[in-house]
Amino acid sequence: MIPARIGHKASRQRSGILFLIMLILSIATGCNQSNTSQTTNSPQSPLAQEAASTPLAQSEKTKVVTTFLPIYLFTKAVAGDAADVEILVPPGTEIHEYQATPSNIKAIATANVLVKNGLGLEEFLADTIKNAQNPKLAEIDASKSIKPLNEISPVEKTAKEEKDHNYEHTEGNPHIWLDPVLAKQQVTNIRDGLITADPRNQATYEANAATYIKELESLNMEFQQNLQKTPNCTFVTFHDAFPYLAQRYNLKQVAVVEIPEDQLSPADVQNAVNVVKKYKVKALFSEPGVDNKLLTSLSKDLKLTLRPLDSLETGETDPQYYFKAMKTNLQTLETACK
Repeated sequence: MIPARIGHKASRQRSGILFLIMLILSIATGCNQSNTSQTTNSPQSPLAQEAASTPLAQSEKTKVVTTFLPIYLFTKAVAGDAADVEILVPPGTEIHEYQATPSNIKAIATANVLVKNGLGLEEFLADTIKNAQNPKLAEIDASKSIKPLNEISPVEKTAKEEKDHNYEHTEGNPHIWLDPVLAKQQVTNIRDGLITADPRNQATYEANAATYIKELESLNMEFQQNLQKTPNCTFVTFHDAFPYLAQRYNLKQVAVVEIPEDQLSPADVQNAVNVVKKYKVKALFSEPGVDNKLLTSLSKDLKLTLRPLDSLETGETDPQYYFKAMKTNLQTLETACK
């Protein structure tokens, strides 16, 4: 039997040793916590890694600004809820002559990413970006690697002096989004740009882009199958927005007719009628919402129905609107070209 004094001594020694061990562990833990606080970007556990891989809180999401409606639709489709996406040019506003506002400058100044169509369409951007003074801004050109078209048909003027309605496209025609195949390339460019700027959400961007591209492929197949039935469709348009669409599906855009927007004289009307008559077209295409007396007179004199073909520069901000509008365009083409 161990004497009581010796037992107490041994007990005190064990307690002292335990206390020392706990003290050492406490110091080690404190140092580890201190180091962790200094390296918050290095997750220490699977849970922390999972948290880091999920999208940030609403206020910390990547901020993306887009120029106008088609680019917004594509970008929003790719980003989903992983980034905040804004539009600079309100739908329905003329993009070709748009003048930037102070709110545009502010939006770009506080953005992480800017997405544009490119091909010289957004002329207002250069000065706006300069005024925004945002050296960290990442820019995505959605037209990257796309070979632009120039004029594919004559541009006919119907008045001696008029404002250039169709505008000069010095870098080629910019309306590439109206070709579903080229729209796929735009979505791919946007996806890759967002991944570079925000790699944290790469999986989301890839999955969303794949879904949208699949829909674009289906749309392209629908256009191909339906428009094969009207191989000799000839048409005149009053906005040079459809050369890519025409070339993709073997439609014959024979002329772009520039018309005065106001102060129509009888001579203007007759000139326009003569211009369109000489092409012996099956169809006349204007844009939705355009109410022009000359176009109405033209359609009556030529005994042709004037139909709207949507350039998607106005409309809804739901990414699915692209398919809704393009399928309406397809129905319009089928009807007009019979």
